[in-house]
Amino acid sequence: MTAPVAFAGEPGAFAEDAVIAAFGDVERLAVGSFRDVFTAVTEGRARCGVVPIENLRNGTVRENYDLLLEHDLEIVGEAIVPVRLCLAALPGQRLEDISRVYSHVQALGQAEAFLRTRSWATLTTYNTAGAGKLIRDAGERGSAAVLSPRAAGLFGLEVLADEIQGPADNRTRFLVVAPRNAARDPRLDGMGPRRTTLVFAVRNEPGTLLAALRAFADHGVNLSALESRPSRDAAWEYVFWADLDADATDPSCAAALADLERVTTMARVLGSYRSAETPPG
Repeated sequence: MTAPVAFAGEPGAFAEDAVIAAFGDVERLAVGSFRDVFTAVTEGRARCGVVPIENLRNGTVRENYDLLLEHDLEIVGEAIVPVRLCLAALPGQRLEDISRVYSHVQALGQAEAFLRTRSWATLTTYNTAGAGKLIRDAGERGSAAVLSPRAAGLFGLEVLADEIQGPADNRTRFLVVAPRNAARDPRLDGMGPRRTTLVFAVRNEPGTLLAALRAFADHGVNLSALESRPSRDAAWEYVFWADLDADATDPSCAAALADLERVTTMARVLGSYRSAETPPG
């Protein structure tokens, strides 16, 4: 039997939507946290895992950058999921009855403009769908959850306000992680632009980051994203995460990566995969 695909949260979570977007209606393993996704894949309880890495409005999910560096897994794909959020509560509740609103901190941030219209207390949970489950299981009246309409329906909640996520094009990018050298799922391959994600570190000296970036410029490789994170090895030192608009095996990209290694103290390619900005070929 094929092992499931792991995601963090409850059924109805956006991470489950990402699994379905990447693989279709496959067997899924819901776990309690992002770290649990990486652990399930590392231990072989899941053949791969799906974790969020960036929201168009709220930026990157930095915890998952750290987990990617900590685990010896490979990024083999990505999925982009539109974010639709609603406010939902137990049946029979009205907006005027609500005093507390639960959700994941990212969802609360995305719905901030709507939530500011009333003096609700906002409380964080580990997951958007988990907020709905909490209210349902506790029968908690006077409370509402910010979650997807699909999750609200799964937990028998009534929608009090819809489309509260802010910009209409709000969406979240998810990465698919798998053991290195594992067989690629054909649903993740196909024609279209490729993306490479890597992490590197440089000496804390003038010009070292410029030299690293010049390696890509000299070979015509575009960086679509660059972010710094604190190093786990030394105080006030940083590592840099980059997304390249190329496959690591492309001659120009391979040459850029070779030049990068000569001017960095550490360089690690996390994976090359098809960009989800283009439908599968």
